[in-house]
Amino acid sequence: MTPAEDFRSVYEEHYPRVLAYATSLVGRQVGEDIASEAFTVAWRRLSDMPQPPLPWLLGVARNLVRELHRRDAHRYMVAAEEAQRLAGGGQTHVGDVAALVTDRHVALQALATLSEADRELLTLIAWQGLSSRDAARVLNCTGPTLTVRLYRARRRLEKALETAQAPETAPVGAAHTAYPPHRQGAPG
Repeated sequence: MTPAEDFRSVYEEHYPRVLAYATSLVGRQVGEDIASEAFTVAWRRLSDMPQPPLPWLLGVARNLVRELHRRDAHRYMVAAEEAQRLAGGGQTHVGDVAALVTDRHVALQALATLSEADRELLTLIAWQGLSSRDAARVLNCTGPTLTVRLYRARRRLEKALETAQAPETAPVGAAHTAYPPHRQGAPG
């Protein structure tokens, strides 16, 4: 295979996942730019690209996003953008589709409350489908460190989901302060 054919094969196989990862960090429009730039770097460093290339490509994309954040001093969150889009457009859906949209909205809201590091780790594992080993490579940490971080991120997400799904009918603790009308000694 020529270098151009080798690059084309890598590009065709991995571009959608690099784009999805970049989009999850910075939104669709900027994500497309980041993905394109990641493959520009890949072309220039084709002989340095390790196998499998996906963790390396995602690491390049991650570094480009970090550079963007430093240069522009902006933090982009696809979860917040998606939640706003769903909140505005989800009203036209009915039946099971409405339940799916609502569930996704709640999940994105919960995800948006997490730190950027937790969101990135969870999306690498859940949305990008990376193994813990590959995610550790992307995040430049050891396997055991990633395992601990992933455990803690999942617990924080569970708590955020519980909070997002809690009914908003009464303030927290309100049910414990009122006396039932039939209780002896309760003010009448």
